[in-house]
Amino acid sequence: MGRTAVTLEINAQSCAFDLDNRTTLLDALREHLGLTGTKKGCDHGQCGACTVLVDGMRMNSCLLLAVALDGAQIITVEGLSSDAALHPVQQAFIDHDAFQCGYCTPGQICSAIGAITEAASGWPSAVTPQERPLGPVPLTAPEIRERMSGNLCRCGAYVNIVNAVTEAAEAVGEAAR
Repeated sequence: MGRTAVTLEINAQSCAFDLDNRTTLLDALREHLGLTGTKKGCDHGQCGACTVLVDGMRMNSCLLLAVALDGAQIITVEGLSSDAALHPVQQAFIDHDAFQCGYCTPGQICSAIGAITEAASGWPSAVTPQERPLGPVPLTAPEIRERMSGNLCRCGAYVNIVNAVTEAAEAVGEAAR
């Protein structure tokens, strides 16, 4: 069983590890750093509970080997707020009661941030009209549902999640201007 030295920037802090080559990013975060906000749901990449941002893109951390990410920048739900101010997506989830049990919420929030970034960058989804002007994709309810479809909520808070992402996308868009 091989081991590898790995350095990751996690929530703006450099973290050095000596990891078994089979260690997933999810297990490195939870077991080696104690960052338990990222949840282990299915451990098969099917539920989205473990979604984090890797170099700005949303990814299922249960499917990523930590050794393959040497030098990557990772943001978990713990790294989203700054100076006691919540990230606009976190605040929107609270304002719209977009969670019930809360287990999927960290992954939902990280995925929403990724979805907002992708749409703002003009990345189409499966429901984006083919005949559209270039530029940002408006985050309509169907766009949000499609983009968030990889994140499951057993409690069924989907309506409130869509409302939260809609509001957060507007807030992030205003902040970027």
